[in-house]
Amino acid sequence: MIQLLLVEDDQRIAALIKQGLEEQGFEVTAAYDGLMGKKLAVNRSYDIIITDIILPNLNGIDLCKEIRRVKPDVPIIMLTALGTTDDKVEGFDAGADDYLVKPFELRELLVRIRALLKRSASNNQVQGFILRYADIEMNMHTKIVKRNNKEIELTPKELKLLEYMMQNPERVLSRTEIAEKVWDTSFDTGTNFIDVYINYLRKKIDKDFDTKLIHTKSGLGFIFKKE
Repeated sequence: MIQLLLVEDDQRIAALIKQGLEEQGFEVTAAYDGLMGKKLAVNRSYDIIITDIILPNLNGIDLCKEIRRVKPDVPIIMLTALGTTDDKVEGFDAGADDYLVKPFELRELLVRIRALLKRSASNNQVQGFILRYADIEMNMHTKIVKRNNKEIELTPKELKLLEYMMQNPERVLSRTEIAEKVWDTSFDTGTNFIDVYINYLRKKIDKDFDTKLIHTKSGLGFIFKKE
């Protein structure tokens, strides 16, 4: 049975989500503040964690960062009433794998959960696999990225974006495809968070090197190639 931690301070909403997920076969533990969520997340084993952002004692952003320090691979979904680009970027930078804006339907949450669990299971089968393209490489097991033997520090979401681009070099990747494959969500044309992350990644892997790897194709998307 899938073990799921739900951190939500609104006990009515927590009860509804808990009931809906348990009816789908999940075993759900609920916490109603950030500190209790941190204690449970750090000391117990969960297959996936769902947390609100606005929480008493420890907010969801800081909770996510605390979890990532000790459990870098557990999938985390953030629930929030805040849906701007900056809010999403802050959540992803903290280490969240996905972001769901309230109100939402339970079936949408289930789709996100199952997608992350499937990806997590696939990642757990990776043992020291090295991705290479041109002079950049990524160790899929240790999550260490190097370009021309220089180690580059990336956030969890930047790593996933780079990984997908390295797995699909020399072809145009649309924003819709990136949203679906990297963020497991549909592309929201009202926000530009994908462009924000592309720019973050460019500054880290291209800025200090003569050969650029990430290129924009106007009106189409982005392409990862040596040029």
